[in-house]
Amino acid sequence: MKTIQEPTAEAVKEQRIYAEWGLTDEEYRMISEDILGRLPNYTETGLFSVMWSEHCSYKNSKPVLRKFPTSGPQVLQGPGEGAGIVDIGDGQAVVFKAESHNHPSAVEPYEGAATGVGGIIRDIFSMGARPIALLDSLRFGELDNERTKYLLEEVVAGIGGYGNCIGIPTVGGEIGFDPVYKGNPLVNAMCVGLIDHKDIQKGQAKGVGNSIMYVGAKTGRDGIHGATFASEEFSDEEESERSAVQVGDPFMEKLLMEACLELIQNYQDILIGIQDMGAAGLVSSSSEMASKAGSGMVLNLDDVPQRETNMTPYEMMLSESQERMLICVKKGSEDRVKELFSKYELDAVNIGQVTDDGQYRLFHKGEPVADLPVDALAEEAPVYHKPYTEPERIKRFKEMKTFEPAIEDAGETLKQLLQQPTIASKKSIFETYDSMVRTNTVVGPGSDAAVLRIRGTQKGLAMTTDCNARYLYLNPERGGQLAVAEAARNIVASGGEPLAITDCLNYGNPDKPEVFWELWTSADGISKACETLGTPVISGNVSLYNETNGEAIYPTPMIGMVGLVKELAHVTTSDFKQIGDKIFVVGETKPDFNGTEIQKMQLGRIEGELFDFDIEKEKDIQDKVLEAIRRGWIQSAHDLSEGGLAVALAESAFKKGFGMDVTVDMPKEWLFSESPSRFVLSVKPENATAVKALFDQDVTEIGKVTDSKTVVIKTQDEKTELETNELKKVWEEAIPWLLKSKA
Repeated sequence: MKTIQEPTAEAVKEQRIYAEWGLTDEEYRMISEDILGRLPNYTETGLFSVMWSEHCSYKNSKPVLRKFPTSGPQVLQGPGEGAGIVDIGDGQAVVFKAESHNHPSAVEPYEGAATGVGGIIRDIFSMGARPIALLDSLRFGELDNERTKYLLEEVVAGIGGYGNCIGIPTVGGEIGFDPVYKGNPLVNAMCVGLIDHKDIQKGQAKGVGNSIMYVGAKTGRDGIHGATFASEEFSDEEESERSAVQVGDPFMEKLLMEACLELIQNYQDILIGIQDMGAAGLVSSSSEMASKAGSGMVLNLDDVPQRETNMTPYEMMLSESQERMLICVKKGSEDRVKELFSKYELDAVNIGQVTDDGQYRLFHKGEPVADLPVDALAEEAPVYHKPYTEPERIKRFKEMKTFEPAIEDAGETLKQLLQQPTIASKKSIFETYDSMVRTNTVVGPGSDAAVLRIRGTQKGLAMTTDCNARYLYLNPERGGQLAVAEAARNIVASGGEPLAITDCLNYGNPDKPEVFWELWTSADGISKACETLGTPVISGNVSLYNETNGEAIYPTPMIGMVGLVKELAHVTTSDFKQIGDKIFVVGETKPDFNGTEIQKMQLGRIEGELFDFDIEKEKDIQDKVLEAIRRGWIQSAHDLSEGGLAVALAESAFKKGFGMDVTVDMPKEWLFSESPSRFVLSVKPENATAVKALFDQDVTEIGKVTDSKTVVIKTQDEKTELETNELKKVWEEAIPWLLKSKA
C-alpha cells in the first residue's frame, strides 16, 4: 500500500485545512505567529486542532467551570486528573467521574455507548482505584418512531455489554424522553471506584530520562478526530462521521484494568504516572502528563504498536483506539513492566522519554515530525468569554399564566402518568444489565439511589444520577439548583450523607448567546446548591454543540452524586415495608405545575415560569430526614419528583403489592404537583410521635399502609380507589408496549 502524501504546511494554510478540523483563522494565526514563529506542518496542526477543541481544552466553558466549588475537607483530588477522589474514612476513598458520549452514540449507538463506558472505567482505574459500579443517564426523543427505539435498544445493549463483560455492575441511572433529543440523544456514563489512600495515582511524566511506555491494545485508525467530532453540531446534510466512533473490546479492557491495578499496587517503586488515552488519544495523554509535571517529552512513533499498515504520525497521535494507557516509569525498569503486562498478554512498549526542555517532540522514521512547546498544546488554548443573552422564551414564560391541569378523574390521570415513558418502570431496560456481579450491591436499580457495601466494613456508598432538564429549560439557574437538590434527596432517601458531585454539562452550541446564557446561569444554580448542600464538584465533563439542524437540546447538566452510608443498618429503600405503618409527607405541596410531567402530558409541551425553590429549606429537610433514618425511625423513604405525590405513593406500594388509605387536605390537581423538597416516608406507629416532633411544621401524617391491595386517596373534592396491581401493570408494561408497537 502506497503512503498518501500529506499536504505541506503551506497547503494547510492556503487550503484552510485547519478550519475543517475546527480551528478558527485567529487560532491558526496564534499558533503560527505567536507560538511557533513558523507555519505548523500537517501533523502539528492536527495536534493543535484536537487539543484546542472544546472537548479537550474547555475553551468556551472554562469561565463557567471556575464558578464551581471544588474543595472541601472530604476532597482529596478535585478536577484536573482522570477522576475526583473523596475521603470516606479508615484510609479509604471513593473515586468517581462521569463522561458523555453523545455524538458517537447518535451515529453508532452500540459502539458509542460501549466505548463511553470503557473510557470512564479507564479514568477510574488510572487513579489507582478498582471500579465497583456503573450508572448512566440517558435522554432520547419520544418512543413514537423506529429510529428512537433503535437508538434506545442499541445504547442500552452497548452499556450492558461492555460493563457486564468486565464484571462491573450497572447499579442505577435514569432515562428521560423528550422530542428535543430526537436527533441528539444523550449518553452519560458514570463510574465509581474504591481506593486506599496509599494507592492514589496522578497522570504525570517527570524525571529526565524516565521512560514513557504505551500499554494495552494496538493503535488503529478508529476515532480519529473524535474530540473534534464531539465539538460540532449535527446536520442531516453532513454524512455521518462513522470513522470518528471507536470500537471497544471489553475483554481487553478487563485485562488492562487488572494489569494496571497490579502495577499501581505492587510497583510503586518504579511507577511515576499513569493516564488513560481517552479523547484525542496519544497526544492528549502524553502532552498533559508532561505539562502537568513541568517537563518535556520525546516520542518515537515507530515504536507505537499499530494494527494497521502505513499509519502516519497524524493518524497515530489522533487515533482514539480503545483500551490503551500511557505510563511513566523509572529509567531501567522497562523490562519489569513488560514482564507484568505480558502475563496479561498485553503490549507494553517504551515509546519515549521525559525531557526537561518543555518541548514536545515527535520522531517518525528517524525524522522530526513535530516540535512544539508542550504547554501550548495542553494548557494554552485560548479561553473565550462568550457573549450571552436571555432567550426570548424566558421573557415570554414570565408573562404566562400558571398552568393548571384539567382533571376529571384523578385515578385515570394517575394511570396515564404512570405510563409516560419518563415515569414508567425502566425494569425492562435495567434487567438487561448485571447489577449484582461481585455481590456488593445492597440496593440495585429501581429505588431512589443504588447502594453498595464497602467490604470489610459496616459502611456503604449510595450513588445516583439526576437532572430534570425541563426545569432548566424554564429557568436554568433554579433548574440547576433543583438538579443537585434532587440528586442529594435521592442519596438521603437511601440513608446516605451526600459527599460530592460529578457532572456532564450537556448543552447546545455555545456560539449562540442564548445557549451560552443557559450554561452560564445554570452553573450559578449548580454552584449555589453545591455550596449549600456541602457537595463540591470534583470531576465532570462538558458536552456542547448538542444540536441537530440548528435545534438545541434542553440544557441538561446531569448530576452524578455519591454519598456515604455510615452503617449498612441505615440503608433505606422507597417501598413500603409492612401493613399498619403510618404514611407521612415531608415538605409543603403547592400548585406547582409549570415544567411538570402533567403539563407535558396535557399540553404536549412545557412552558411558563418555573416554581419557587428554597435551597436552604431543602438542606434543612434533608438533614432531618437523614437524622430520622439514622435514629431508626423510618421504614421507607421516597423523594417526590416527576408526577408528584400520587406517583410517589403508587411507586412505594408496588414492590410488595400493599394498599394504602390516604387523606390529603388539597384539591385533587395538587396530587400531581412537583413542588420540590418533599419526601414520602412510612413509619412504624410507635415512632410516629418522634417523627412529628423532629419535623414539626414540615411533616403531615396522611394515612397508613393497608392489606387491601387497593390505593385509596381522598382529596378535598374526590375519592380515588384503584387496585395496586392494576397501577403496577400499566406502569411496568408501558415501555415494553411502546418499544413493540409499530410507529
